[in-house]
Amino acid sequence: MIVRSHLPWPLRWVVVALMLGFSAALALWAFEFGKEIAGLDRDATQELQRLRVEVEQLRKDADQARSTADTAASLVKAEQAAQQRLAQQVRQLEADKQALQSDLGFFEQLLPAGSEGPQVRGLLAESAGPGQLRFQMLLMQSGKAESEFKGRVEITLGGMLEGRHWTLQAAGGARPVQFKLYARLEGKLDHPPAAVIKTVQARILDSQGAVRASQTTRI
Repeated sequence: MIVRSHLPWPLRWVVVALMLGFSAALALWAFEFGKEIAGLDRDATQELQRLRVEVEQLRKDADQARSTADTAASLVKAEQAAQQRLAQQVRQLEADKQALQSDLGFFEQLLPAGSEGPQVRGLLAESAGPGQLRFQMLLMQSGKAESEFKGRVEITLGGMLEGRHWTLQAAGGARPVQFKLYARLEGKLDHPPAAVIKTVQARILDSQGAVRASQTTRI
């Protein structure tokens, strides 16, 4: 008769697990020991450090390149804005030049050839509301004038009031003027609201009160 000892199944599993764990630990130790002998782990660590250094350098280079690109883009935008402003200034200067040329041609047409002394040109007048009249005129001298003209401008309104012919000199009397080549004169005149204005006359008087030039316009 043979007597056998029987271990409980849970205890058997524990023994088997301990044996397997010991075998796995032994195998892992053998593998690590083999790597250390062969120098593989040391080479892998050095390679990893080198790659990290290269990655960091590449990141710095990329940041620097991005910063340079942003600076270049800002400079390009600033240059474009400056060119646009310059183009606008050139266009404005061209417009001013054309306006000056137009004014010069207009003045040359207003001033008859060979005329001497002060002249009244471009007298305009229009109603500015009940009892008010707006006027403007250009006073000119020949381009050969060597001295300034000093005198006065007298404005007289003419028309009908209460069925009768009526005239009125601008309030305050003649206006003092002083110019060499030209002067622009404009303003408003008061008159009785019931008056019907038909004519406006402007006369240039010298310092002695002599009439040097005059112009009349109809409304």
